[in-house]
Amino acid sequence: MRRFFPLLLAALLAACTTTPHSVPVPPAASAASAASTGKTSGAVFPPNPNLHVQGIPPVPTSLVEALAPFADFRGHAFMDWHPTRREMLVTHRQRGGSTSQLYRITGPLAEPQQLTDLPDAVSSAHFEPREGRYAVFSRSVGGNEVYQLYRLDLDSQTTTLLTPEDQRHAFHSWLNQRSLALVSSVPLDRTAVGGTRREVITQLWLMDPQRPGWRQPVADLPGGGWFGAKLSPDDRQLAITRYVSAAESQVWLIDLAGVQAGVQAGTAAPGQRRQLLPQPGGAAASHFTGEFSTDGRSLYVVSDRAGEFREMMRVDLGTDQLQSLTGHIPWDVSGGTATRDGRLLALQVNVDGNDQLRMFNAVSGVESAAPRLPPGNVGSTRFHPSRNELMFSLANARGPSQIYTLDAASGRTEQWTRASIAPGLDVGAFSEQAIIRWPSFDGRSISGLITRPPASFKGKRPVIISVHGGPEAQATVGFLGRSQYFVQNLGITFIQPNVRGSSGFGKTFLSLDNGRLREDSVKDIGALLDWIATQPDLDASRVLVMGGSYGGYVTLAVATNYPERIAGAIDVVGISNFVTFLETTESYRRDLRRVEYGDERDPAMRAFLHSISPLTHAERIKRPLFVVQGRNDPRVPWTEAEQIVAKVRANGTPVWYLRAENEGHGFARRENADFQFYAMVLFMQQTLLK
Repeated sequence: MRRFFPLLLAALLAACTTTPHSVPVPPAASAASAASTGKTSGAVFPPNPNLHVQGIPPVPTSLVEALAPFADFRGHAFMDWHPTRREMLVTHRQRGGSTSQLYRITGPLAEPQQLTDLPDAVSSAHFEPREGRYAVFSRSVGGNEVYQLYRLDLDSQTTTLLTPEDQRHAFHSWLNQRSLALVSSVPLDRTAVGGTRREVITQLWLMDPQRPGWRQPVADLPGGGWFGAKLSPDDRQLAITRYVSAAESQVWLIDLAGVQAGVQAGTAAPGQRRQLLPQPGGAAASHFTGEFSTDGRSLYVVSDRAGEFREMMRVDLGTDQLQSLTGHIPWDVSGGTATRDGRLLALQVNVDGNDQLRMFNAVSGVESAAPRLPPGNVGSTRFHPSRNELMFSLANARGPSQIYTLDAASGRTEQWTRASIAPGLDVGAFSEQAIIRWPSFDGRSISGLITRPPASFKGKRPVIISVHGGPEAQATVGFLGRSQYFVQNLGITFIQPNVRGSSGFGKTFLSLDNGRLREDSVKDIGALLDWIATQPDLDASRVLVMGGSYGGYVTLAVATNYPERIAGAIDVVGISNFVTFLETTESYRRDLRRVEYGDERDPAMRAFLHSISPLTHAERIKRPLFVVQGRNDPRVPWTEAEQIVAKVRANGTPVWYLRAENEGHGFARRENADFQFYAMVLFMQQTLLK
């Protein structure tokens, strides 16, 4: 088995204190009126001790009970195949559990065997590549994304910390000839704003999980944008991606011959590196590292250098010549895997936000007939190391991610996991997403996904506009999870726009929000508001906008630019001031974000960033605002939330604020995500459904 590259977005999706207030219980009122008055009688569901709550009315237990079926969807995420047996590692959250833990599955629909029971989620896991005697997994604490690597002995299920906790780590690959792991680390910089910051360096190491503390240096790389390292079959070369921006990335080669000699001799011998793509002086484009060919003479890469979309290409390492395999496909290649013998490729193609599986003969480059799969959006793929059996995950409107396999020879599929759905909940009745398009201010066509409520809801329906993050992420077809309650039970139409700057629609579209064009993406939402007003089934007077991370910025910007056209806004871990955000985001991300948003150290750009920041225009926010934040967020620090909450509240606008002390960039723990869900429904009741 060889995995060419991770889902490209997944590889990139990464000052003051306040005292939490108790939540007052207001005078008695009926549970039925609680949603509109904020008053309840009878039992109230309290926030857990890690939640800081301001301005949110008490949550009646009757509401919690009503929402319970929509708060417990549990799917499975593939981690790794066993090297010799037909079994796999997955992550899953058990019923009643708080976070996703590691499980082993020994066959199709076999009962998962739990391997970890930790307070924080397991984010990745890899079998030891020869006998599968142990696994190496990663996790961080409290959402801080300072990932550490651990060895899990599968027989005893004991764990051993492998990495120093003052650095952020990532697992890249195993050596092909030995059970040594290639990992990277980035030292943390906790220097206060205005102080002298150390230079950000990504360090590559070889690590022996059987000898904790032993590390052999491979290379010191400038900056924090290095990921996806792959090794040649003889372990003499390493290919790695350097991410510069959403529109530019490079492929580098590192010579490992000296490193291998250093391992044998017990000495440090970092490898020499050279830039493979683009060639010096060549035009900037996106280039992502894939696997080496089985003979080591070629390297597969994904690049948009030849046109608008990312193509699978093969580069001859002797001549540096490129051959495209997917130039006939007018969409991005977003993921893929190959059989160990290198004869068969399984590629994921992002068609208007829906990942489809395409099969190729790697020798001839000819595409084969598409396999027959269950309906859904393909999330990931991986061939088994010793057989032509392809793992693929699927999600659709009726359930979260599930794992299947495809026999490449016969075309037969088997289901390996089954989603956990609350008893009695008819997911078969859940509404499907559809694509909509509308003209923006400059005549450009913008698209998005719309999920309409059941026909039993009559009249003009209220609307939620849910904006993705990134900014280069994409709203894709799949399962809405808790948000399905808004559609199925509250009768709200749910729209997920792909404003300019979203990926999946070509590199020109991707760059349309760069630098001083930032607010053009906000204008795309203004045009969407115009479109809503023309639709006979939508109520333009009842529109709520929400989003997370960059989508949180767009949410706040819509609230300042179109205050009279929305009923409320929900900002989740959003940027409120680009200047303070760039000064306080983690050091390993800062330069990458400056390329996207602008360098706040330049006086002219600093003034521009200040002028478009929602905090600068907070007095324009007239509709109720709900802000959600994790205290340990390394990407958008919690101070971004605190400052917008304080300023909007000072203007007299109602503000709800929910902060979790044990979360980071979004809520990962079920108990916190559930409370956010309950509060969001109350907020919608008071804004959209009066």
